[in-house]
Amino acid sequence: MTAVHLQEPGTLTVYGRAATAEWLRLRTVRSTWWCLLAAAVTIVGIGVIMAFDAENVTASGDLPPATAAGEFGVLLGQFALLVMVLLAVTQEYASGAIAPTLQWTPRRGVLLAARVTVPVLAAAVAAVLLAFVADVAAWLIADLSLSTGDVTDSLGRIAAVLVAGGVLAVGVGLFLRSTAGALATVFLLQLVLPFLLPAFGVQWMADLGELLPGSGAIWTLLGEPEMSAAQATTLLVGWSGVALVAGGWSLLRRDAG
Repeated sequence: MTAVHLQEPGTLTVYGRAATAEWLRLRTVRSTWWCLLAAAVTIVGIGVIMAFDAENVTASGDLPPATAAGEFGVLLGQFALLVMVLLAVTQEYASGAIAPTLQWTPRRGVLLAARVTVPVLAAAVAAVLLAFVADVAAWLIADLSLSTGDVTDSLGRIAAVLVAGGVLAVGVGLFLRSTAGALATVFLLQLVLPFLLPAFGVQWMADLGELLPGSGAIWTLLGEPEMSAAQATTLLVGWSGVALVAGGWSLLRRDAG
């Protein structure tokens, strides 16, 4: 009797299945749509408010380009999208569904790749689309300048910030395995501490604040605080890389429970 040898599927095939499952899970849970709604209201709403404020500026005032509407909106609206990314990672640990997920995809490295790419790319695409809507709204309402070059540059920077922030969120979520803890950590690193530490007027606190990932994101979007593009890139890539290594180690080496 001839033995039948079943060939294991290749890595790309397994990744495709895992990514499809991640995408199905992401778009079928209610929290995803609530997060997208919150991001839309925040990003587009801030863009519209900024446009109406620009209309009231006197003729002698310097008007910003329309792309500033999307950039300011994303500065706050990104957190709704980062919550979406975090929940895609941490919900299974809270519900205990991580065990069957690992049985279905035993190659944890492939699962890690799918868990990083799908929610992070979804968040980045959503941010870019919503920022573009805010830019167009500002252009229509206040007749602010909107050139192809400005739009391309602005949306590219927004995508970079969301990819870096999303990878950071995935890494923190996988490492802490707690929605509340991961949310608090990402919120502190991305928004609270970069603004709070310099406000104390102590130099070492201000210097520490400039080393946080949120400072790199703020500079990339708004050009503040003073730092070079290389410094901002180093902050975004460095923090995201460290978080991903820590989260990847947690998924690959620690027990599911």
